[in-house]
Amino acid sequence: MIPSAQNPVSPMLAKAVAAVPDGPGLAYEPKWDGFRGLVYVDDDGGVEIGSRGSKFLTRYFPELVDAVREQVTGACVLDGEIVLRQGDEGHETLDWEALSARIHPAASRIAKLSAETPASFIAFDLLACGDLDLTGVAFSERRAALVDLSASFRAPLHLGRTTDDPELARSWLDQFEGAGLDGVVAKPLDAVYEPGKRRLLKIKHHRTADVVAVGYRVHASGSGVGSLLVALHDENGELRNVGGVSAFSNATRLALVDELAPLVLRDDDGSPVAAQGERNRFSSSKDVSFVPLEPTRVLEVRYDQMEGHRFRHTVQFERWRPDRDASSCTFEQLEVPAAYDFGAIVV
Repeated sequence: MIPSAQNPVSPMLAKAVAAVPDGPGLAYEPKWDGFRGLVYVDDDGGVEIGSRGSKFLTRYFPELVDAVREQVTGACVLDGEIVLRQGDEGHETLDWEALSARIHPAASRIAKLSAETPASFIAFDLLACGDLDLTGVAFSERRAALVDLSASFRAPLHLGRTTDDPELARSWLDQFEGAGLDGVVAKPLDAVYEPGKRRLLKIKHHRTADVVAVGYRVHASGSGVGSLLVALHDENGELRNVGGVSAFSNATRLALVDELAPLVLRDDDGSPVAAQGERNRFSSSKDVSFVPLEPTRVLEVRYDQMEGHRFRHTVQFERWRPDRDASSCTFEQLEVPAAYDFGAIVV
């Protein structure tokens, strides 16, 4: 059955690998840092934007719906990424926070933001064209058809770039991070499209940092540590929250409660001090309270990139660092990528 808004598909996914693999038979693409979007266009000009999950994002991006109606003729299904670019010409970068703010329940707010912070769509695959289901053909053929279809694209619609040169892809991994991109994706040229399967390869930035444990949230099961909250000292010596560490095994979650017990801040009666964290639009009903810890324990974590003063994604525990003093854990240790203009990546 041909993919459509009435017959939506799950996007094909990628599994992480340590380095850009060598070909032959591979195409390489920048890994865009935004919302995955599957754009369904029917013969009558109807447009729906599907997400990586089961929800449709159509109502949140009316400017993209209008652009697709204007620039795409005939039925098709595009796979790509919704991104939001900010900054002056020659100094543009992707803005994840501004993109996240586009998901809002109020129609008036959606209309306001669509004009103030319009999104862009980067197309990198074509799953259907007219009455042809392209999911069963090789990526090289789908890419060729996408190039033809996108000939009339102009901002905010763009065709994602590709290369078959692994050395060029490795240079992208370093250069494009400064424009807010997330890494590189490698795709087998002979691969068919397999919804929901991790058949692609993604290469992301992985770095380490020494951070201070400042609290923990109890696991959703009600038992053990669900996530550690971590912080760094700013230029004034003040601790600033930078993210969380999770994905602990069941045994580790339970062991951490006892291991961290001596650091738990307590009231005069000996009860743990309860602190309340920040809520966001994606988890407004979620319990965000946490158990504060004396900020003296240092751990090393693996992370990919920063978003402002916070880790962009949940970071991974590497090891405890009893040799480090908490006061030495500052933002200065973090690697800052060289600036790169997003406008030089898309056309």
